[in-house]
Amino acid sequence: MHNFKQLALIGATASGKTSLAIKVAQHINAHILSLDSLSVYKEIDIVSAKPTIKERQGIQHFGLDYLYPHENFDVTTFITLYHEVYNQCLHDNKNLIIVGGTSFYLKMLIDGISNLPSISQKNRKKTQQCLLDVKQAYEMLYAIDNTYMAHIEPEDTYRIEKALNIYFETSLTPTQYFRENPPVPAIIEPLPIYQIVWDKAMLRERISLRTTMMLNDGLIDEICRLEKKYTRAPNSMKSIGIKETLAYLDGIYDKKMLSDKISINTARLAKRQTTFNNSQFDNVIKGSVEALEKMLL
Repeated sequence: MHNFKQLALIGATASGKTSLAIKVAQHINAHILSLDSLSVYKEIDIVSAKPTIKERQGIQHFGLDYLYPHENFDVTTFITLYHEVYNQCLHDNKNLIIVGGTSFYLKMLIDGISNLPSISQKNRKKTQQCLLDVKQAYEMLYAIDNTYMAHIEPEDTYRIEKALNIYFETSLTPTQYFRENPPVPAIIEPLPIYQIVWDKAMLRERISLRTTMMLNDGLIDEICRLEKKYTRAPNSMKSIGIKETLAYLDGIYDKKMLSDKISINTARLAKRQTTFNNSQFDNVIKGSVEALEKMLL
């Protein structure tokens, strides 16, 4: 067994993470695990800015094309994927680079999540019955556990369903359950984290350029195909780049407005990503793409 090493590379969307990760992977003999909530889906290629086979330059990427657009993906699925990739790296005598813009997944790998109970069919039906009136279900949960529910939006059906399942299966409030079942980190050894930083105006220019390239590469045709095959119902179809294109197809935007809206919403996402990265991780090594490349190579 070789001396396994892993590192994380984070940064806002369009900051240059993908190309830098591939260079570093070639240098340190590593596989890459993508931290991207959109690239994880098959057939969502242009709008996710997923690296092409050619761009991957022979580096094995995990977390790309993992699910179909109508399938659900959450942090528990990602943690399972991380363990699979970790074992694959050991088997292949490879190191690992974790890279992407959805840093929440990285945070959960480091902090851990609690194991959830197996839910019986009887209690699943009970939960679904309650969810027929989401407002009433939320109020019921808030009455028994306002500490937990205060952090959940009344329209957040996914988390309300999870809370109901826990309560019906264990007879414990979510707060009690998570206190008795503390989080289990997936990464226990120190993990070096590198963050690409950009001047805001320059990053906005990169985002605008990438949006133009996506449109030129066939973004509208890709969204048409996705809508025809999967409808607009899946969560993946509500992502930035997809929702604006659907509005364009509905006649709400013209081509110029479509480009502007995608760029604006992507820039807002980049700002949120940067805020999250700056507040959630300690001892991060920050620098420009050039500075980090020099450091890592």
